[in-house]
Amino acid sequence: MRRVRVPRAPLLPLQLALLVAVGARETRVSGPRSLAWGPGLQAAAVLPVRYFFLQAVDPQGRNLTGSPPGQTLFKVVVKSLSPKELVRIYVPKPLDRNDGTFLVRYRMHETVHEGLKIEVLYGGEHVAQSPYILKGPVYHEYCDCPEEDPQAWQKTLSCPTQEPQIEQDFTSFPSINLQQMLKEVPKRFGDERGAVVHYTILNNHIYRRSLGKYTDFKMFSDEILLSLTRKVLLPDLEFYINLGDWPLEHRKVNDTPGPIPIISWCGSLDSRDVILPTYDITHSTLEAMKGVTNDLLSIQGNTGPSWINKTEKAFFRGRDSREERLQLVQLAKENPHLLDAGITGYFFFQEKEKELGKAKLMGFFDFFKYKYQVNVDGTVAAYRYPYLMLGDSLVLKQDSPYYEHFYVALRPWRHYVPIKRNLSDLLEKVKWAKENDEEAKKIAKEGQLAARDLLQPPRLYCYYYKVLQKYAERQASKPEIRDGMELVPQPDDNASTCRCHRRPVREEL
Repeated sequence: MRRVRVPRAPLLPLQLALLVAVGARETRVSGPRSLAWGPGLQAAAVLPVRYFFLQAVDPQGRNLTGSPPGQTLFKVVVKSLSPKELVRIYVPKPLDRNDGTFLVRYRMHETVHEGLKIEVLYGGEHVAQSPYILKGPVYHEYCDCPEEDPQAWQKTLSCPTQEPQIEQDFTSFPSINLQQMLKEVPKRFGDERGAVVHYTILNNHIYRRSLGKYTDFKMFSDEILLSLTRKVLLPDLEFYINLGDWPLEHRKVNDTPGPIPIISWCGSLDSRDVILPTYDITHSTLEAMKGVTNDLLSIQGNTGPSWINKTEKAFFRGRDSREERLQLVQLAKENPHLLDAGITGYFFFQEKEKELGKAKLMGFFDFFKYKYQVNVDGTVAAYRYPYLMLGDSLVLKQDSPYYEHFYVALRPWRHYVPIKRNLSDLLEKVKWAKENDEEAKKIAKEGQLAARDLLQPPRLYCYYYKVLQKYAERQASKPEIRDGMELVPQPDDNASTCRCHRRPVREEL
C-alpha cells in the first residue's frame, strides 16, 4: 500500500510568533537584569589577580543555568578614572563557567591613585550597575601598603569567623613554648636531610634562617608571607615551616615531652603539624595570569565539554609516586571500557616502565574531557585534588591518611565518591556512576561549588592570616631575630608607581 504524505498545515502568525518568542527567550541575555558581584569590584580588596563574577539573566529575570548559545557577548573594560594616569591593566576575556556564570579577571601592574572605572557590557548594554567606580587608591599586588587594622582587612575579604581545621590543629597547643622549640627543632629536624625554615616576623618584616639541606622551597613560603605583609599588619611571631612532603610531628599530646607546632603544607591522621594551604595552590594564586598555566581561577573556565558530552570513563595521569598508581594502569589495561590511566614519568618504580608503558603528557584542561577523575595519593596527598574539584567531572577519591587544609569541609557521597585505599572497589564505583548518571552529576556539581567557595583567593589569604594570628596568641615569650637570620626583602618594584596613602608601618624602637 502506497504511503500518502500529508502536508503540514502552515503555521499561523500567532503560532509562529510564539515559537520565535520561545527561541529568543532561551537564547537572549538581558544586560541590565544580569548580576555582577565579587572582590574585584572593591578597591580595598588587594589580590594578585582581582576578579568578580557575572550571572547571565534572561529578559524575564531568570538566571541562565548553562552557556548562552553562540559567542559570549560579555565585554569588560577596566581603566583609570583619570586620563592623566596611564597604567598597565591586563583584562582577558571573561571565563565561561558553563553554568550561566562568568568569571572576570584583571591583573594590575601599577597602582591607580585616582581610581578605576569598570565597564561591564553585554551586547552593548551595561550589565547590572555598570559602570563601577572604584575610588582610589587601588593598589596593585607589589605595592607595600599594609592595612593597619586586621579586623577591617578581614572584613573586606569576607573572611569566615572560624576555620574548623585551624581550630582542630591548635587544640594540641594551648601554649607555645618558644624556648623549647629553639632547643628541639634544630636537633630533631635540622640535620642534612632536613627541610625546615625558621622564621621570625617582627614589625611586619620577615627574617629567616634555613635548617637542613633541602630548603629551596622557601621561595614559596617567602612569597606568600611577603604578599601578606604588603596587605595587612601581621602579628609578631616566631615559627618553623616544614618544606618537605611529609608532616613531621608524630608525638601525642600526652607524651613527655609533648608535640611542638611545626607548620606544614600537608597533614596526616598520625601527626600534629599545623596545616597551611599547599605551596602549589598558594603559588598558583600569587602567579595567576603571570607565571603559571593552571591556577584556581583559570581552571574554572576550562572544564571541558558539558556533562552529557564527556567520555564515560574514569581518567588518571600522573607520576609513579605511589604503588596504587601502578595498579591503576594495570586495571586500565584490563578494563579499557571503564578506565583510562597512564604513568607520565617513572622515578620510584623505573623497572615497571617496560611492563606498563609510559603515557604522553596531557594538558590539565584536557582531563575534563572525561566524566570521572581518579584522585590517588602521590608521596602524600595529591596536590592536584583542588584543581580536580574545581572542574565539573565526578572525583573518585582514594581513602587516605593525608589531608590538605580544606578536606575537613568535604563529605563523601556529597562532594566526591570515596574509593578504598587499595582501589579494590574502583571499578564498582565507576559502574555505579555510569548507572546513576543524575546522582553522579549532582555530586560532581556539589563538589565543584564547595571547592569554588573553599579555594577562592581571599579565603587562602584569610586562612594564612588566621593560622599566624592563632599561633601568635599562644606564644609564651616574645619572638626575636636570632643569630644567622637574614631579612627577606620585598621584591623590587621600581617599574611601577606605588605611593602608600595609609599611615606608615610602625618602626622598630
